[in-house]
Amino acid sequence: MSKMSKYENGTPCWIDLGTSDVSASIAFYKALFGWEIEMGPAEMGHYSMAMVDGESVAAIADQQNPGQVYWTTYLATDDVDATVAKARTAGATVLMEPMDVMTFGRMAVIADTGGAPVSFWQAGDHKGAGRVNEPGTLCWNELNTRAVKESLAFYEATAGLHGERMALGDGDYYELQLPGGRRVAGLLPIGENWPTEVPNHWMVYFAVDDADAAAARCAELGGQVQMAPTDIPPGRFAVLTDPQGGHFSVIKLIAPDPTE
Repeated sequence: MSKMSKYENGTPCWIDLGTSDVSASIAFYKALFGWEIEMGPAEMGHYSMAMVDGESVAAIADQQNPGQVYWTTYLATDDVDATVAKARTAGATVLMEPMDVMTFGRMAVIADTGGAPVSFWQAGDHKGAGRVNEPGTLCWNELNTRAVKESLAFYEATAGLHGERMALGDGDYYELQLPGGRRVAGLLPIGENWPTEVPNHWMVYFAVDDADAAAARCAELGGQVQMAPTDIPPGRFAVLTDPQGGHFSVIKLIAPDPTE
């Protein structure tokens, strides 16, 4: 699966980067992934669409709040107002109430019960990423959290995502599944070996042809390799940081689509 026209409720459907330097971030990701991207207008926060084969796959924009630069995961919903009401009841902190984004769609931002920021997207003209699971595009979203039980309960109550436990080395991993059983995201418990300053967060994974080459290129472009390329069951991955401090992962998938 690579070309997308709609997303089921609860499915990660879009990502964007809020950065301290849009022009520098554009240059970095263009060089790393080969994106076609031009800076957006100032009145829209320089919201800049990244394109692959004519389809939007991500965006880069001005940071809305000072602090950590990060990639935001958006979960699809047919009714963002109803979803935010469920999230509030389930213990979330609403960071941005539902709002219309012109004719593109309707969105909201919350912090889940573990404090990890996540956005909800009700599609209008913009359905989400037009291509996924191919080089240079989003292929997986993963909640890294210390609040495992709370988060599993929260995303089931809010987005209808059931957490299915599976073994991962000496630890646990959870696949977040739609009601029909299709896996659409993951949850990785943050263990004691993680630095205490790392907050609970959603990690984004980009598919690449060669994880080692992507990690080396990231370093050449002024980024950092936080975790060297490593083999895991889905493929070979690395955790990287862009020059402005935004964390992301790249993976050379063994199977073309991690949701299959």
